[in-house]
Amino acid sequence: MTLISNNIKFLRKESHFTQEQLAEKIGIKRSLLGAYEEGRADPRLNNLLKISDIFDISVDLLISEDLSQILDRENKNITGRVKSRVLSITVDTEGEENIELIPQKASAGYLNGYADPEYLEDMPKFKIPFLSKNGTFRAFEIAGDSMLPVLPGTIIIGKYIEATSDIKNNGTYILLSSTEGIVYKRVRTSKIDSGILELVSDNKNYSSYTVDLPDVLEIWEATTFISQNFPEATSNMNENSEFENLKTIVLELQQEVIRLKGN
Repeated sequence: MTLISNNIKFLRKESHFTQEQLAEKIGIKRSLLGAYEEGRADPRLNNLLKISDIFDISVDLLISEDLSQILDRENKNITGRVKSRVLSITVDTEGEENIELIPQKASAGYLNGYADPEYLEDMPKFKIPFLSKNGTFRAFEIAGDSMLPVLPGTIIIGKYIEATSDIKNNGTYILLSSTEGIVYKRVRTSKIDSGILELVSDNKNYSSYTVDLPDVLEIWEATTFISQNFPEATSNMNENSEFENLKTIVLELQQEVIRLKGN
């Protein structure tokens, strides 16, 4: 086997792709990918470029280095990360990281500007004292009612997740993907070994769907939220009123039973 074949196979397995899935993304037959991985054929330049783009790694590294040896398995510089990009952040005058807010109206632009420090500089910024100093946080204003009782307009503050192995099954996350943009969903990891995440809405009127891990650009674990919508007291008052009415009815029935027994 050649260095290229070893690297292609290594990257595919580390990114949880089947041969069929990777071949489809490259635009070739599965049998040809198998030939690449077994060293029976070398990829043409156009396919090398596609492989380079899929795994976000330079062609130079792909053909000249043993990636299984140079990649830090603990930090997962390429595989195991959502993408091998450096996360852009902003800091205050004292060098402390800001929490950048991505409003609904800016969410479409975030897909193109999330890695651009200048884009983030234009976003609103704030601090929350009780958040951990260990980690990078970002805030997203959500749209739609797919995650009720969390209402549209709620701001979800997420902690950046580097490794897919850190995703907790059935936890709630903000995901940025090349196919779906920004979404706030509950994530199920039963298919993660196949390179797939299942996204589930808390509002049962919405169906679950899947995204391919290579299409996921950022993952933020939901840690807290900010909302301008307070629970309506009238709802609780109605419930209490109904409970009191029920108690009154029960007491009246008990008194009626006692009266009938006395007769």
